[in-house]
Amino acid sequence: MEHKIEISTQAIEGKLHDYQPLEIINVNRTANEAIWDEIIRKYHYLGYEKMIGQRVKYLVLYLNMPIAAISYNRASLRVGVRDEYIGWKEEQKLKQLSQIVNNNRFLILPWVRIKNLASHLISRTLKLLRKDWYELYNTIPFLVETFVDNEKYKGTCYIAANWKYLGTTKGFGKIGQTFVYHGNRKGVYIYVLQSKEFKLIQDETKRIEAETCHRTLKTVNRGALDMMLQKPDWSPTILEEAGITEQTVINLGVELAEYLEPFQACVKYSGQEVYTEIFVKGFLSDLQYKSAEPIALRYDESVRGAQRFLKDGHWDTKKMEGIYQTKLSGAIADKNGMITIDESGIPKKGVHSVGVARQYCGATGKTDNCQVGVFVGYSSDNGYGLVDRQLYIPKKWFDDDHEQNRKSCGMPDDVEFKTKTVIAAEMLKKTVSSGLFPARWVGVDSIYGSNKDFLASIPKSLWYFADTHSNTLVFRQMPVMNTPEYSGKGRRDLKPVPSIAPVTVADIADDASILWNKVVLGEGSKGPIISYEKCVRVVSCDGNTPGEAVWLYIRRLEDGSFKFSLCNAPWDTPLFTIREAALMRWPIEQCFEECKSELGLDHYEARSWNAWHRHILLVFIAHLFLTLLRLKYKKKSHFDSLSG
Repeated sequence: MEHKIEISTQAIEGKLHDYQPLEIINVNRTANEAIWDEIIRKYHYLGYEKMIGQRVKYLVLYLNMPIAAISYNRASLRVGVRDEYIGWKEEQKLKQLSQIVNNNRFLILPWVRIKNLASHLISRTLKLLRKDWYELYNTIPFLVETFVDNEKYKGTCYIAANWKYLGTTKGFGKIGQTFVYHGNRKGVYIYVLQSKEFKLIQDETKRIEAETCHRTLKTVNRGALDMMLQKPDWSPTILEEAGITEQTVINLGVELAEYLEPFQACVKYSGQEVYTEIFVKGFLSDLQYKSAEPIALRYDESVRGAQRFLKDGHWDTKKMEGIYQTKLSGAIADKNGMITIDESGIPKKGVHSVGVARQYCGATGKTDNCQVGVFVGYSSDNGYGLVDRQLYIPKKWFDDDHEQNRKSCGMPDDVEFKTKTVIAAEMLKKTVSSGLFPARWVGVDSIYGSNKDFLASIPKSLWYFADTHSNTLVFRQMPVMNTPEYSGKGRRDLKPVPSIAPVTVADIADDASILWNKVVLGEGSKGPIISYEKCVRVVSCDGNTPGEAVWLYIRRLEDGSFKFSLCNAPWDTPLFTIREAALMRWPIEQCFEECKSELGLDHYEARSWNAWHRHILLVFIAHLFLTLLRLKYKKKSHFDSLSG
């Protein structure tokens, strides 16, 4: 039966018996669930975004007015004091963790002041929980846990309701929608719902101990590692992006273990393979900051060991890179794909990180202290991903004053100064020659698209779609090159000049005689995505000399600014084909956004050459796992919605 709930903020004070009867309703999958969500979001100090997995939400009503909201969710995988109290083994916990429930939200609305209300509601909801959890998930919990922020609350209501205090956590807590390391060790309280079941588990633990006492250390460690991958700390944003449902999320740990197995052959020292897995799992987790330290702490591994794994760990980075690129190719390669070249700047403090200098940083939009990486990406109708990366080392890093920095950062002796466009040209050649990423197009931003030497280095088998600056000069048609008539005075000028003057691409955008074409690119979350474009045939200009005939594609953005691109596709290429190339340039930006905002691409704190390249590679591997999930669960990406 649906309740017509009215929210009132009128003060409610007094004794418990003065406010009876109190009604507790389960609002899961009802119209009233939105009220529960809004109350918690607005009044609970942790807020509320979205609850992943099994859950029960209760609203407490007095005269159809909500006075409290409580929820129970799946249990946390690693709680040291709880696991020690139960005494179970890792394998046993993996099987039976679903029988523990976490009281993850408990809110009495701020205008309600009723003595003993909190302990009363905890006791009542525990009785309801047995029946409701069984009806929803066919399981009766044997134990309930909760975490109390010791800096804010004393936990007296749980003690009054006969919960047992076990100790504290290791200092992780939820802020907004992510778990972060803050050092505030929360109090752990538990309540045993089924004493007989609890006793059976303890007996089972003793039996397992007897059977496994002769197992090798390696086998036991593998079990613990699998448990780490099963930890339900996935980023809610990533799960939603991939289209993961409550029914499929429980299999992700197994899928990740299978996905990572080929990469383990790259690690040369037994025992270090754990760091490959914790980094990738950490990047996919709900940690707010995803550098070596918080990732190692999350999974109870050595912080120093994780840092050394990136800097000078014994693993074959080239081999791992090859496995990754082969997997990426198998997932998204298509003969009509686009290889993309772009760079990404990551702001850094100090002067000791490899390649750091004051230079243009796209992340801040200005000259800043940063490191800049050159990246190769790939996009097709099947998806997108980052293929390769190389750190750009500014010229001043090769002078005598930086010799000690080069040594301390472990920069290889054979690294020489190269401009970003030269690095990009070499990486493009390497990608094409690998044969893994067939393509029709090469897409580049204006840094590379305005460089004549780079454009000339592109293999002739590929067409380029290259962004360019607004002041780029072009000819509206092929000029005739004439030698100027001799004026009779001074030295004769024998250098030919064009019969018509070049114009800037911005001039063509402003030319009212060339009409804008209105086009619907696709359906976005807020309706049709509309763009205005001009596409005309022009002749490139190099030092007042005509070059090849190319397409000039201009797109007018929502803010009124323009995006200019040159394309050397043949003269008879249909407009929709050029427009598709414009759309295929976007995914590398989407890739950077996902890798930075969700996977920690820019969260590394290491200073060395190895650590930079290895951290980025492991982020690539995590991103490919996300891509494979999207393909498996058929979740459309942002790019899919625009191109489809």
